Amino acid sequence: MTAEALPAELRRAIVQIARTPRLLVACDYDGTLAPITSNPDEARPLPESVGALRALAGLHETTTAVISGRALRDLATLSRLPSEVHLVGSHGSEFDIGFVHALDAKARDLHRKLESELEQLVLDVPGVSLEVKPASIAVHVRRAEHDAGRRVLASVHSGPSTWEGVSTTDGKEVVELAVVQTDKGRALDTLRHQAGATATIFLGDDVTDEKAFARLSGPDMGVKVGDGETLATFRVPDTIDVAMVLAFILEERRAWLYGEQAPPIERISLLANERSVALVTPDAKLTWLCHPGPDAPAVFADLLGGPGAGHFSIKPHRNGLPLGQRYLPNTMTVETRWSRLLVTDYLEPESPAHRTDLVRVISGQAAAEVVFAPRPEFGGVPVRLVQEDDGLRVLGTSEPFVLRAPGVAWQITSDGMHDTATALVQPEPERPVVLELRCGTTDLGAHELSEVDRRARAGAYWSTWAATLKLPSVEPDLVGRSALTLRGLVNFDTGGVLAAATTSLPEEIGGVRNWDYRYCWIRDAAMTVRELVHLGSLEEAEGYLRWLHGVLATLAGPERLHPLYTLAGTQIGAEAVIESLPGYAGSRPVRVGNLANHQVQLDVFGPVVELVVTLAGARGELRDQDWQMVRAMAEAVTRRWFEPDHGIWEERHVPRHRVYSRVMCWVTIDRAIKLGEVYDRDIPAGWHELREAIKSDVLEHGWNDEVSAFTTAYDGTDLDAASLFVGLTGLIDPSDERFQNTVTAIEAELRSGSTVYRYRRDDGLPGGEGGFHICAAWLVEAYLLTGRRTEAEELFEQLVDASGPTGLLPEQYDPVAERSLGNHPQAYSHIGLIRCANLLAQQ
Repeated sequence: MTAEALPAELRRAIVQIARTPRLLVACDYDGTLAPITSNPDEARPLPESVGALRALAGLHETTTAVISGRALRDLATLSRLPSEVHLVGSHGSEFDIGFVHALDAKARDLHRKLESELEQLVLDVPGVSLEVKPASIAVHVRRAEHDAGRRVLASVHSGPSTWEGVSTTDGKEVVELAVVQTDKGRALDTLRHQAGATATIFLGDDVTDEKAFARLSGPDMGVKVGDGETLATFRVPDTIDVAMVLAFILEERRAWLYGEQAPPIERISLLANERSVALVTPDAKLTWLCHPGPDAPAVFADLLGGPGAGHFSIKPHRNGLPLGQRYLPNTMTVETRWSRLLVTDYLEPESPAHRTDLVRVISGQAAAEVVFAPRPEFGGVPVRLVQEDDGLRVLGTSEPFVLRAPGVAWQITSDGMHDTATALVQPEPERPVVLELRCGTTDLGAHELSEVDRRARAGAYWSTWAATLKLPSVEPDLVGRSALTLRGLVNFDTGGVLAAATTSLPEEIGGVRNWDYRYCWIRDAAMTVRELVHLGSLEEAEGYLRWLHGVLATLAGPERLHPLYTLAGTQIGAEAVIESLPGYAGSRPVRVGNLANHQVQLDVFGPVVELVVTLAGARGELRDQDWQMVRAMAEAVTRRWFEPDHGIWEERHVPRHRVYSRVMCWVTIDRAIKLGEVYDRDIPAGWHELREAIKSDVLEHGWNDEVSAFTTAYDGTDLDAASLFVGLTGLIDPSDERFQNTVTAIEAELRSGSTVYRYRRDDGLPGGEGGFHICAAWLVEAYLLTGRRTEAEELFEQLVDASGPTGLLPEQYDPVAERSLGNHPQAYSHIGLIRCANLLAQQ
């Protein structure tokens, strides 16, 4: 059996409905799952259909059911269907074995009266039988002589069928009288409601199944088995085809939910220019690109939805695995290499603000297959592709898109909603094939510069900057790549800094901890640009402070700051779910926006003031505007430091008095005092006393004798890696026994091999997560401060080993499954790597 035998229209419809967020697959039994037999007691379902139903039931957000006219008890016994498949008997009057007990006294009396009357009607009529069910009675005439059977059916219709409270369902050679109001359509509605289905497939062969077909609408799909008039949209001949339909639904549903082969997160490479980012898989598939800007809807979302969500792929015509992928040294240009084929990718820098221009160069001797499948707005907008002499136009979108590809002959196909273009190209030794994706323009004309010159310009944009960096002697190449990655997350138009390039890469494969990090967090951004200042680059910090001054200018004071904003410095929209995407490796939901926008996070002032300290030291001066901001932040701390908050990890629980947040309030005041002293500024009265008051509060309430450590918050014994900042910031001396005990406690409870978990407490969300690279970096620093250099070096080497082949790090690592997790590349992770390398090199 192969799905290719099914009609093309049916296959296309299945491909579409298999991508619904919550799918219900329901079918009839006799004549659908099982062939019609002369003896109904011998009707067994095809094993292929049973297997497909069971496998479908095991998929995420997928429900399967069989709705039959048979009594539920008999259906279960005969079908032997696994418990994962819901069984509904008696045309929907039995949803479980104990249903009969739900009948009221009146219905039970009617059922007894009905049984007595029907026994009299079929008395002495050979071949006619009664099937007594908990809430109904079926009269079967299939084995009776034809005329005799017609007479019995007529008597039933003119007699008991007319009784008040009796519901009649006619089938093939059977009539069923129920003492409850039900039919297969009502049963289907009940199942749909229970499953929360966003689309339903129903397969059936009997006239009783028409009641179910009549309830289908919108994205639903009905499949009639066999001949006869029907309300179903599609038709297949027999039960063998039903097995093929179910198998094809399973194949498409599984592929959509879990992806064909989700590439390891750390192996995906980042392309960047001064305002856009894109991601390329190890086999040169453009798997992620948003436009206009990294926090806009995705044009290519293969990363979170598989090929159907949009991709731009290049591979050898004679398939083979790539030999490797690398960045050209000190650039953001990526090369993917096969034995006789090379694909070179880069985003053009210095393009107009409204443009995102991606250049893909195919060189070598082997023929290459190209697939161009744009899916704007996360695949929510139907698109058409039109071929012109110089390339392709994408029609139907609010933003213009074109693909310049002179001389390439495309074959354009449609799945009913989106067009896809494919081509076979043959590069020549001196004539590579150049493909230019231009987002934000309709211009298909030739560029004023040759591709060779543009590639050189793109490389020089990054390498000129990289040459200015002061790299440590420890892992200089990896630190340089981390620095380029951080700079790639900076938007030079606005000064805003991405926390990561992606949304919804999971903290647990198949889990729900999937968040959108394509925004500018006050804390994360300050930490990012501060590390670049440590490496000798001030431009990013200057831009970020301009961005932050702009945000503050719209507020009454720093205490009104939200934890995060868009790259443009505006408030982000409400958190929402993209139901049409199944997520990376089936990890749903896919989210856009972030509820942390509405949280209270009192720690954010500390990293900003530390940035001002570092930048002023690098400049040799403290700007008045920056000092005024520091003063305002110190005043905000004065007013609010004693409040509970949601903390650095943005837990969606009630606020707590968190040690880390309190420590960073202390940092705000401490660093503000030191700035004033170094640069001869007036220090407001009360700052010194406040610094001591916050420190005393942390030492008194943050320390817990029971666990012999500084805990997460004042109200519990749970530990948090962020509490290491008691010593990392200098609030207490690293030689203090309390800090050393805290390091030991966190190592014992939160370190697992090569990684460190942020905490192990119940945070109100289901599922788990990996260890955080940034937490491992904090522990490296704590080891160094407490004289444990050997442990620091070992853990740092493990952090280095977790990086991908092109030097990138996502947010987390699972030491058990030995796989990376979380959004990618993550600024926090690269901040930690740079900081550790610098500290190890200095000692």
